[in-house]
Amino acid sequence: MNKKNVLIVEDHALTAFALKTSLSALDFFSEIFEAQNASSAFKILSENKIDLILMDLGLPDIDGVEATKEIRKKYSNLKIIILTSHCEKDEVQACLEAGINAYCTKDIKPDKLAEVIKDVLAGSMYFDSSVSSYVMQKTSNKIDTISVKDCYNLTQQEKRVLILLSSGYSNLQIAKKLSISINTTKVHVCSILQKMGVEDRTQAAIKAIRENIIM
Repeated sequence: MNKKNVLIVEDHALTAFALKTSLSALDFFSEIFEAQNASSAFKILSENKIDLILMDLGLPDIDGVEATKEIRKKYSNLKIIILTSHCEKDEVQACLEAGINAYCTKDIKPDKLAEVIKDVLAGSMYFDSSVSSYVMQKTSNKIDTISVKDCYNLTQQEKRVLILLSSGYSNLQIAKKLSISINTTKVHVCSILQKMGVEDRTQAAIKAIRENIIM
């Protein structure tokens, strides 16, 4: 992996120090930048090539969600990992819609964070287990009324499968719901993952909801 530049956006000095110390021990970072608020982060981004941002949500000027939205307007390929002590559903949804790549709690262990960073830089997404559970269950109460946009060249049956897996249905439950075999269900799921460019069901659900594919 080529060495990357990372920006820590965090207003608490101790947390920022701990993050910088952890990241400094990793061999795939070239420079580590720090900002205590969104305004400083915007300035650093305009003056330097940044590959990854570790973003706090409770910033003193512009909150992390709004900061992410602004950053996404100019830097669509930049990776953004949210580090927060909150897991409120409305906040999670706002982060998904803003276009984050990962959502982690601040009690994440350094070695796990390093693993998440590697995966995100390689193109994967990561969400804390509590958040993943929320995303997978988000549409469970309105299965019969939602639809899927014409994205990723999904077939009509694949769209039906995507709605169900995004609602937390297992392959067996999907098969029963759609009156198809379990093997056919597995084929549809594999096709969906391939077309959407994700590695697993959770990532597919998160991507579908984050990009408003599921309506």
